[in-house]
Amino acid sequence: MIGAFGAHALAPLLQATNRTDTFETAVKYQMYHTLALLAVGLLLFRVEHPALQIAAWGFFIGILIFSGSLYILCLTGVTWLGAITPIGGTAMIVGWGALFYAILKAL
Repeated sequence: MIGAFGAHALAPLLQATNRTDTFETAVKYQMYHTLALLAVGLLLFRVEHPALQIAAWGFFIGILIFSGSLYILCLTGVTWLGAITPIGGTAMIVGWGALFYAILKAL
């Protein structure tokens, strides 16, 4: 839904600022990590491991900071937010690591 909103309602703004690719990146990462968060939620029905909670928080914080900072950058042009975007990416990486660790321990 956010991608469609960006492609249609925000298209003039994103094209004028050359931020279309940045917006698409934010949408993609949000979508992928939302699916990962859903997978963690489903795994919690079968596997009880504290690393799954770390994974969930990593994905949530990563989406919030990574995609959120890119959305704000695209809509406002505030470029200093680019400095915090990697913090969100790091949180996503922590989420993936914790997810894989929990799966390995559950096998």
